[in-house]
Amino acid sequence: MNDSKKLPRGYRRKRVREILGILSKHKIKEGITPEKLRAIVEELGPVFVKIGQILSMRQDVLPEAYCEELAKLRTDVMPLPFQTIAEVLESAYNQPLRKIFAHIDHEPLGSASIAQVHKAILLDGTPVVVKVQRPGIDETMRIDLSILSQLTSLIQRTGITGDVIDFKMVLSEVAATARQEMDFMNEGHNAEVFMHNNRDIRYVDSPKIFKHYTTSKVLMMSYMDGVDIDETERLKEAGYDLGEIALKLEENYIKQIVDDAFFQADPHPGNIRIHDGKIVWIDLGMMGTLSRRDCELFREAIAAVAKKDIRAIKTVVLNLGDHDGPIDHPRLYGDLSDLMDEYGSVDIGDMSLSDFLQDLLHICNQNHIQMPRGITMLVRGVMTLETVVARLDPHASIVSVMQQHVIKPSIENIDLKTTAEKLSRGLLSAGTHSLKLPESLLNLSETTLKGQSKINLEIVGSEAPIKKITKMVNRLVLAIITAALLLSSSFLATTAMTPRILGIPALAFVGYLGALVLGGGTLYSVYRSWRKKRKRLPFFPKHKL
Repeated sequence: MNDSKKLPRGYRRKRVREILGILSKHKIKEGITPEKLRAIVEELGPVFVKIGQILSMRQDVLPEAYCEELAKLRTDVMPLPFQTIAEVLESAYNQPLRKIFAHIDHEPLGSASIAQVHKAILLDGTPVVVKVQRPGIDETMRIDLSILSQLTSLIQRTGITGDVIDFKMVLSEVAATARQEMDFMNEGHNAEVFMHNNRDIRYVDSPKIFKHYTTSKVLMMSYMDGVDIDETERLKEAGYDLGEIALKLEENYIKQIVDDAFFQADPHPGNIRIHDGKIVWIDLGMMGTLSRRDCELFREAIAAVAKKDIRAIKTVVLNLGDHDGPIDHPRLYGDLSDLMDEYGSVDIGDMSLSDFLQDLLHICNQNHIQMPRGITMLVRGVMTLETVVARLDPHASIVSVMQQHVIKPSIENIDLKTTAEKLSRGLLSAGTHSLKLPESLLNLSETTLKGQSKINLEIVGSEAPIKKITKMVNRLVLAIITAALLLSSSFLATTAMTPRILGIPALAFVGYLGALVLGGGTLYSVYRSWRKKRKRLPFFPKHKL
C-alpha cells in the first residue's frame, strides 16, 4: 500500500528555481552567517528544516555557532486541513475513521515540519495520540536532497564546512538519518526499546505503542497527560520538588548514555513531561546510539577527566575517533593539556559537561579526528539537557551525577557475572603468559650472548620530522653526486680521449650533462619547497602610516 502523494510534473524544475531564488535573495555569494543560514533553511521548507535539525547535532561538520543557531529552527508550521489527515489515515488503515475512533480532534496538538499530531479516543475508550506524516513529504525530501547534492560544490565554496569535510559523505549520512526518522516504524521500535530499558525505573515512563495501528506513515501511541518540564510554576503548584526532578532527570539521562547506550538525542522541554510523579519521555523519534566499545571508552574518558590524566584522554580520543592521515601527536597532547589547564581549576560541581565536550570536539576537528555520530549526538543532547536542568535547579550538576555513576559505581550497578568472566579470562591469560616467561627469558639471554639481539623503537609523532630529514639527506646525496660528476668530467676534459663532442671527450660531455640535470633538479626542488613555505606564511595587509 502506497499512501505517498504524487507530485505534479515539472515540480523539480520549479523547486530548483525556488531554491536558487532563496539563495540569491540572501546573497549567499557574500558568505553565510549562522543567522543567515537559519533564515535560509526555514525559508527552504520542512525538508530542509529537518536536515537542519539533524545537522545542528553535528559539531564535527559545522562550527559551534552554526549548530547553536540551527538548534533554534522553528518546527511549527501551518497545520494541514483535517480532511487531508483523514484521507491519510483511511488510506493507511483501509477503512473509515468511524470504525477505528470513537472521536478524533480536528485541531492538532502540534504541527511540525514532517508530521502533525492529533488526540483521539479508540472505540474501547482508550485515549491515544496519532502522529500523521504529511502527504508527499518523502518524495519532496528525495527531490530536495537530490538538488542539495548538486549544490554541494556551491555550499563548499562558502567555507562553512572547512576544507577537511567531505560534504557529500556528510549529506549522504544526513539523508539516511532523515529517511530513517520519517519511517514511523523505527520510532515505534525506539519507544519499545526505551520502555524495556527503563522498565525497572519507577520514576520514568513513556508512551505505549499500538503496533496494530502503526505504519511507516502513521504512529499511534497512548496519550500521556502531564505538565511540560519547563512549566516550573505549575510544577511547584502541584507540589513537586524541582531539585528532585532535576536530579532524577540527570540520573536517568546518564543511565541512558552509559548503561543503555541508547539515549534521547533531543531532550528539549517539549519532549519531557511530569505526570503522576514520573518523568515522561514523549517523542522518541531522534535517538542516539553508542556501541558497547564507545560506551566503555566514554566511561574511561570521564574517569580520565576526573583524574586529569591527559595521556589517558588522548588514548581515548584516538580510539574513539577516525583519522585518515597521520596524527601530530605532540600538537594533540598540547591541545588536550591546554584543555585540562582550563578546566583543571574548576570545581567538579561547577563544571559544564556540554562546554567541556564541545571544546573536546573542537580539538578533535583541529587535529582532523572525526568522532562517531553517536558521540556528536550525545554532545548536543547533554547541552540541551543542561539547559532544561538549569531551569529546574541552577545548582544542579550533571558532571557530579556522572562522576558518581561512572567513577564510583555502587555495588548494584556492577554486573557480577560479566566481572567474573573478565577476571577469569584475565587470570587464564596471565597464567598462560607466566608459563612462557622462563622460555622467553632463556631465548633472550641466548640471542644476547650471540650478539643477535635487536631493539625495535617506534618514535610516536615523529613522522613529519623523519620525512624532513629524509628529504634533506636525499638532497645532500644528490649534491655530492653532482659535485663528483663535475669534478670527474672536468678531469676527463683535460685528456685527449675520443670520440669528442663539441671539442671535449664524449664521456666528459655526458658527465657534464648528468651534473646539469641533477643540479637543476635539486635547485628546482629547493625552489618549490621555498614557494610552499612562503604560501603557508600568514598574510599581513599593508597599512598606510
